[in-house]
Amino acid sequence: MSAKKARELTKRKSILETSGLPGKLADCSSTDPTESELFIVEGDSAAGPAKQARDSRVQAILPIRGKIINVQKVTENRALQNEEISALIKAIGTGIKLQFNEEESRYDKIIFLTDADVDGAHIRTLLLTFFFKFMPGLITSGKVWISEPPLYRVKASSGITYLKDDEALNKFKKENKNKKFDISRFKGLGEMNAGELWDTAMNPETRTLIKVTLADAKGAMAKASDMFEILMGNDVSKRKLFIEKNAKDVRFLDV
Repeated sequence: MSAKKARELTKRKSILETSGLPGKLADCSSTDPTESELFIVEGDSAAGPAKQARDSRVQAILPIRGKIINVQKVTENRALQNEEISALIKAIGTGIKLQFNEEESRYDKIIFLTDADVDGAHIRTLLLTFFFKFMPGLITSGKVWISEPPLYRVKASSGITYLKDDEALNKFKKENKNKKFDISRFKGLGEMNAGELWDTAMNPETRTLIKVTLADAKGAMAKASDMFEILMGNDVSKRKLFIEKNAKDVRFLDV
């Protein structure tokens, strides 16, 4: 083993063995993982309303600062030195890769709560890349979820309606073309008050969650790994070729 490799392994071990939870984690009071949820929230501005809105008994909040590092493009050691990645690993508690133990997960659901715009979609993709590369067991066991907060708020005489995207807005306009209403677009989660965030993205009775799944088929893991490498890796030519080939496929319009 080279001296450089030995130093990297030593540094990696020390990072993973650092005890304690991340300071910015607003944990839930329950110690029962089967009822606990971790919301990974985009930005400090959204973390404030999320902390106010949450059910503090079973819902924890971990804010992340902007776009996290793309783990597909960097070495494992560099990824583990990243503050946001380190916070995620410590908060979840399972360890990573060969040291991964699903039974040590501190939460039954890990939920991405990001802005409803393109930047939010990019952050979700970066988070998915991290979980697939370092904690794929959480995906295969159905613990990783994506919350769908609204992009638009529509005020009418009949009340307030929240719409998740442009498609939903266009449908609403067609169905209510003879009615008066006022449309406002959320620039980010931080523009919502605690009540709105709770009702639209956090309340188990009213929120919309998408479960992240991996096809249970032979070679599915390898195919997914290849896709992450194409979309998130360093080879620009492969990514360009993929986009050119699939640009007209509606399944990829929201990637």
